[in-house]
Amino acid sequence: MSDLDPISEETLRILKNIPTQTLIDGLWVKGWPSTYVEGAIPLRLGQSMAGRAVTLRFVPHRPDLAGDKPKGENSAEYVAIELCGPNEVLVIDALGWKYSSIGGDIKFMRLMQRKVGGLVTDGGVRDSVVLKEYGFPVFSASTTAKQGPADFWPWQVNDAIQCGGVLVRPGDAIVGDDDGVVVVPKSEIEDVIRIAHQREEVEEVIKQQLEIEECSPGKYYPFNDKTWKLYEEKTGKKPLV
Repeated sequence: MSDLDPISEETLRILKNIPTQTLIDGLWVKGWPSTYVEGAIPLRLGQSMAGRAVTLRFVPHRPDLAGDKPKGENSAEYVAIELCGPNEVLVIDALGWKYSSIGGDIKFMRLMQRKVGGLVTDGGVRDSVVLKEYGFPVFSASTTAKQGPADFWPWQVNDAIQCGGVLVRPGDAIVGDDDGVVVVPKSEIEDVIRIAHQREEVEEVIKQQLEIEECSPGKYYPFNDKTWKLYEEKTGKKPLV
């Protein structure tokens, strides 16, 4: 995949069906630091999500900032929202301030209208009952009644940000399920998918063998020489890495 090419819809469909923990394992095999977004908890269970990152960065409130901040439709959060569609996930750096609200029903009604792929933040969201009705996946550090503008302001769109301690670049794959949110760097997607699919196969082979042997999982897990020998015997395939 070229750095200039957006992640395809087909690739996003594949990612959406891979558990987040398996993607984490695939990145770990490649030597990447953890890309698990800490604090991003699903607002509603049973939803999966995969989309290209559109990023938004909040900065702490200061009186002189209000005068410099673009107003109305030109405000950063509204600019970011208009960049989102069914294959995009809006990722918001809220500084990890979990009880400060990044927005609620009125702002995020527009995300519903645009049929976005999802919303991820390490901050809080308001109006959680309404947001659940909007239907798109929301992953946040908390729900809160607290307003946000007294604490911070939306400021910058589509630059590299942190969210939950993880670097997110515009265009990265953002994948979420009941276990949380994982960032898959765009440059690593093809390899990670291949590794993730093989790890799912290996783990299924291990579970089947443990049922037969009724032995300690430690014989085959974490993966070791016995694991890969068993995998080759059962599938005829070689390990990718």
